[in-house]
Amino acid sequence: MRRPTIDPSDFAILRELQADLRQGIEAIAHKTGLSTPTVQRRIKRLRENKIVRKEVAHLDATLLGYPLHLVVSVEFVNDNASYINAFIRKANQEEQIQQCYYVTGSADFFLIILARDMDNYEELTQRMFSGDDNIRKFSTSVVMRQSKVSLHVPCSNQ
Repeated sequence: MRRPTIDPSDFAILRELQADLRQGIEAIAHKTGLSTPTVQRRIKRLRENKIVRKEVAHLDATLLGYPLHLVVSVEFVNDNASYINAFIRKANQEEQIQQCYYVTGSADFFLIILARDMDNYEELTQRMFSGDDNIRKFSTSVVMRQSKVSLHVPCSNQ
């Protein structure tokens, strides 16, 4: 896949979008020194090129009833492509799994999971892991405190 050309003005727009998506096009134009139509065209191109993949709200999971945050490593018995793809599909269907990473090392996957309480988490582990003969083991770490939560990507041309 060819990487699209991104110039310093694009990076400036991306920094502004990441800082506050709710600010208007006019504010971004003012802060970047570009015209409003130019900012509009560039944002459209950034979306079309899938550089801006999604525009979402960052919600407070604890205030919405999910105070338990967990990091789970999953180890497979067999890591061929069909097992990996089946697990990814299963993880993508679970709303409480926020992130799913296929990784190198001793684990095959790391999951970031939200739960209402330990009973709720146990229900999820039953759905995800019980009865799956390809899962050697899974290990859970409970998040004691979040010190940084971000999907921020550095935006510079270097």
